Amino acid sequence: MAVVSRDRIVRSAAKLFLTRSYTSVGITDLCAAAEVHKGSFYHFFPSKSELAKAVIDLHAAQFDKRFDEAEDHGIHAVAGAVAHVQGAFEERFGRIVGCPFGNLAAELSTTDDELRAHVAAVFDRWEERLRRACEQADLRDGVDPGRLAELILAQIQGQILIAKVRLTPAGEIAAGVRALISAHLREQA
Repeated sequence: MAVVSRDRIVRSAAKLFLTRSYTSVGITDLCAAAEVHKGSFYHFFPSKSELAKAVIDLHAAQFDKRFDEAEDHGIHAVAGAVAHVQGAFEERFGRIVGCPFGNLAAELSTTDDELRAHVAAVFDRWEERLRRACEQADLRDGVDPGRLAELILAQIQGQILIAKVRLTPAGEIAAGVRALISAHLREQA
């Protein structure tokens, strides 16, 4: 029962943080959404910030799974993995709600250094995976795989933010990321 309550709290918080924002959601809101008492909340999480770390880890695990599935299909498959995740959010919420990591980073990076570092560690891990994928790709001469990995991560975050603001579909996110990647690949004869 305890694991079920903790999981409900994390999943409810994930939804609320995506659809409303971290700062606009209070402990009372979280408990009501998860259908738990405040005592249960504090049993699992000493603070809302600790809950946010669990939410980040939940989203990161889901994206890691998509990335694992895409990894064997080349660097372009990363765009598909991102589009799949964003498409699932779009289907569930009726629109792009943003990247859980980008949303929290933008909202909290100047106010909660511990949470900022937690999000940064996720970005660092993904950038490293992207770098390894870029090393396997047939890149144009002079393209640095590490720099391209940074650009891809930034492109993903930017495309998601623009889709969120313009209310464009998830497929456009993938198209933008694929275009960036293609511009750095050696032309096939």
